[in-house]
Amino acid sequence: MTLQEKLEEHESDAGLILADGFDDAFIGTGWQCGNEPCAVYDREKCIEILVEQGMEHDDAVEYFEFNVAGAYVGKQTPIFLERI
Repeated sequence: MTLQEKLEEHESDAGLILADGFDDAFIGTGWQCGNEPCAVYDREKCIEILVEQGMEHDDAVEYFEFNVAGAYVGKQTPIFLERI
């Protein structure tokens, strides 16, 4: 089942903006007072996905930080969770 199918099944898509290519790193949705829900991803899993696609780890981190986590696409910009 695709991520989009899962979201539709749980009626959770609510116009979520998803990070292309990172479906396996999706962990849920988050809310902040006054804003629409946004997609939440596991940061380390996102970097793992980039490494699996052929990037060296350091390059994957740099690419992720600048091009993925650093991309603001509006109030529903995805959140990237760093587990502690």
